[in-house]
Amino acid sequence: MGFKDFLTDAGLNTLESWVTTRSYIAGYGPSQADVTSFKALPSEPKVEKYPHAWRWYKHIASYKSEFSSLPGDPSKAYTTYGPEKDEETINPKDAPKAAEAEEDDDDLFGSDDESEDEEAKKKREENLAAYKKKKEGKTKPAAKSIVTMDVKPWDDETDMKELEKNMKAIEMDGLTWGASKLVPLAFGIKKLQINLVVEDEKVSIDDLQQQIEADEDHVQSTDVAAMQKL
Repeated sequence: MGFKDFLTDAGLNTLESWVTTRSYIAGYGPSQADVTSFKALPSEPKVEKYPHAWRWYKHIASYKSEFSSLPGDPSKAYTTYGPEKDEETINPKDAPKAAEAEEDDDDLFGSDDESEDEEAKKKREENLAAYKKKKEGKTKPAAKSIVTMDVKPWDDETDMKELEKNMKAIEMDGLTWGASKLVPLAFGIKKLQINLVVEDEKVSIDDLQQQIEADEDHVQSTDVAAMQKL
């Protein structure tokens, strides 16, 4: 029978019942079945009325950036998924605890039925392994910050070119030096203001400042003027 609609209480009750004992619409991982059903919902289900549907909705929403790459047939309508028999009874939230749900016949990676043949079982395991490998292969980009740092000299006779040369000679994994300029302070003294990009997990700003200030012949002090996540 499948889902009828997600515009009425009856339709949402069917979805609520379906995901009460499931993490996904079909199978053991996110697929186009979830994407199609997610897009069919006009809005986020109300957590107080449909807690399991709301939990499923929030979970699938976390895959939005991967919707197009999830396995399955995106051309299939959401009504092709869901229960074979009408499950739109009362909201499971108000019903007694349901019995264990029957196995999902639309399992993305095949059926777990004991009677399945060896070829189908092998295919299911291969699909599941390929999906897990794909998920594990995705790495998040390193978190980075852009920092504007002020470097103050001792006096107006300090060689600012030498100061900058010594500073940029500092090399750290995850550190990239950017543009710089001289900014007037007072009495002819100018500070060096420089931009730099750092990988947050690799570069400690405090350690970097200590290394810059180790050039005691040129550097009086350093300050972080601005810092923003990229």
